[in-house]
Amino acid sequence: MTVELSPLGLGGAQLGNLYHAIDDETAEATVRCAWAEGIRYFDTAPHYGLGLSERRLGKALAAYPRAEYVLSTKVGRVLEPRAAAPGERDDQGFDVPATYRRRWDFSRDGVLRSLEDSLTRLGLDRIDIAYVHDPDDHFEEAVTGAFPALLELREQGVVGAIGAGMNQTPMLTEFVRRFDLDHVLMAGRYTLLNQPALDDLLPQCLDRGVGVVAGGVFNAGILATAEPGGTYDYAAAPAELVAKARRIAEICRRHGVELPEAALALPAAHPAVVSVVVGAHDAGQVALNVRRAAAAVPAVLWTDLVDAGLLRADAVAGRPVTSGGPQ
Repeated sequence: MTVELSPLGLGGAQLGNLYHAIDDETAEATVRCAWAEGIRYFDTAPHYGLGLSERRLGKALAAYPRAEYVLSTKVGRVLEPRAAAPGERDDQGFDVPATYRRRWDFSRDGVLRSLEDSLTRLGLDRIDIAYVHDPDDHFEEAVTGAFPALLELREQGVVGAIGAGMNQTPMLTEFVRRFDLDHVLMAGRYTLLNQPALDDLLPQCLDRGVGVVAGGVFNAGILATAEPGGTYDYAAAPAELVAKARRIAEICRRHGVELPEAALALPAAHPAVVSVVVGAHDAGQVALNVRRAAAAVPAVLWTDLVDAGLLRADAVAGRPVTSGGPQ
């Protein structure tokens, strides 16, 4: 791995007005708080708010020495201007004017254009990590276009490290097998409710020395509060998952642990995971997540979850849960 990430990173989707709008001052204060709390890894993407996240993050990070932080962005969606109707808003979850359209493009030219546009929005002259973003329906183009282009750009020093970011593990695992990747960003596939990454991606990354960035650790809401929420992976949570989350939360409470604290601790403990990335709508959420990430989680909690049939026995740090939990 060519870049070193802080154990906790700030995800940039909320800086792009995910779900609801925040103003520029709130966005800047969020980044300032992250920096003050010791966070030095920041992740964004053109997709987040049609470029708004990149613009806000670049402006806020301009106050800090470039050599002291790691920034990642993504390729695969090129933004193109469009004539939006008055008041028309983006239809992909971000509260922003629909003044751009996203065009899928995993070709070499698409990668080059995407990175050039991102550098302009960020106000930077280099990207530390470039991820191929959500190529679920574009496997062949990503294999023949995006990854070879990123490998070449890394060789030239244009980007420091390369990888892929997805909400699934089988394709991420295949990319790790095929290419010399530095990192993968795995969203929502190694959480208290869902651990399929143990079957393929995490062992493969350990074998090949690929650093895993764990995102979506709250499964988009259900694990983000002491009492489970009603959103799972950006949709209404099925009743059985809410019930499972409540059972997990109850066992957490017995050990003096809040549900979000356990949700952060589980992925952080795995030896393949180099950083856990969590978004925030304001500075208060950043400070709360930092506190949660630092909370002590006793090993017996994991044992009790396994005994209750709520957690896989191989889920903590890739070793038997009884040997200890996150440090």
